[in-house]
Amino acid sequence: MENQTSRRSSLKRIGMGLAALFGAGAATAAKAMTGGSGPKKEVVGDIVTDQEVPLFSGAVKHGNTLYIAGKGAHVEPFEIKAHTEIVLNELEKELKKNGSSMEKVLKVNVYLADLNDYHAMNEVYKGRFGKNPPVRTTVATYGGVPGNSLVEMDCIAALD
Repeated sequence: MENQTSRRSSLKRIGMGLAALFGAGAATAAKAMTGGSGPKKEVVGDIVTDQEVPLFSGAVKHGNTLYIAGKGAHVEPFEIKAHTEIVLNELEKELKKNGSSMEKVLKVNVYLADLNDYHAMNEVYKGRFGKNPPVRTTVATYGGVPGNSLVEMDCIAALD
């Protein structure tokens, strides 16, 4: 017991030292290291399972942040603009359902089955996140997007 208390104190001192050096982000890490209280993870979307074993959550809230799992368009027509529109509409629906919006999205990851679809995807994507678009990473996947979607997107958004 004394060993645990000593170890927690040491971790707390290290964490607070990091906070002093690196700011608030390190303070959050310090709380996590020492078991301090803070926001709890709350699953707010469907939990996708494989033979009754949880694989991933469709959406998770943590503090004032919402994380939305990848959305794809697993329907015909197999045309990038149609798939992009479907995916963006699904993201928007999930954001609204959980108290956020397209304007509050901070980060988007875009996964394309074919990098040649980049410009056509951008035509539909442009303007969907308001005047101040989120940061974005776009990659072409090796072997395609799961479920025969031409595009998949996930995002991280702020909550009020």
